Amino acid sequence: MANLFLNPFTDYGFKRLFGTEANKGLLIDFLNSLLPTHHQIADLEFKNTEQLGQNQSDRKAIYDIYCQSHTGEQFIVELQRTKQDYFKDRTLYYTSLAISEQAKRGRWNYQITAVYCVSILDFCFDEHLDDDDVIHTIKLKDQHGRIFYDKLTLIYLEMPKFQKSEHELTTHLDKWLFYFKNLKDLQMIPTAFNDNAIFQEAFKIAELANLTHEEWQKYQYSLKTYRDNLATDSYLHEQGKKEGIIQIAKLMKSSGEPTDKIAQYTNLSPDEIDRL
Repeated sequence: MANLFLNPFTDYGFKRLFGTEANKGLLIDFLNSLLPTHHQIADLEFKNTEQLGQNQSDRKAIYDIYCQSHTGEQFIVELQRTKQDYFKDRTLYYTSLAISEQAKRGRWNYQITAVYCVSILDFCFDEHLDDDDVIHTIKLKDQHGRIFYDKLTLIYLEMPKFQKSEHELTTHLDKWLFYFKNLKDLQMIPTAFNDNAIFQEAFKIAELANLTHEEWQKYQYSLKTYRDNLATDSYLHEQGKKEGIIQIAKLMKSSGEPTDKIAQYTNLSPDEIDRL
């Protein structure tokens, strides 16, 4: 069955929905569903997504979306499709650049505006596989668990953990998470979204039938990249599993375990075990 809506986890799909001036209302609404009352956004402007650091020798950062609210808060929005070593470190580095760029020449009292980094993940952190929390909100706290500094916030959304059906959606944020998780597979707009103008707009923008020929080509290229990355990750995962099985078999063999027992535990053939 042909897809009706684009895949928001592709680079083109994500930026079409949330990274353009014409559609910034969607981004504002999504961010407001995550933010505390005192940081609700009335309007925002997009900023240069490429940050060069303090000098030319610094490593540059290229954000997916970087914007500033009407009251000065900075928002970095990242889409991360696959696991990456030191991803948490990367988000902290990104926020540090958003803080450092607020420095003013001349006299400055070091006052800065709040910085948020929102990371939408198409995977789960290894260290959080056993919990059901979809959203992780991180702030700087003291040894008593009290918020020590509230101008730096990291928010991670582990999308694979979101399992609510249409009939279980109770909050506006629930609807956004459902939209992200299921958009590419939907064949119609769910009835739970019928009475909400912002989601009606979000579905309209995501309809593949509304793309021009040029937009369609860009999306197809982005979709191919997305699928190629998935295939590569799947291959590496399987290779890692195979290498792990071989290591187990070698350990069992070196410990004097019989071939039939090694085969039972690893699913390797006797010939494969003999060659180890």
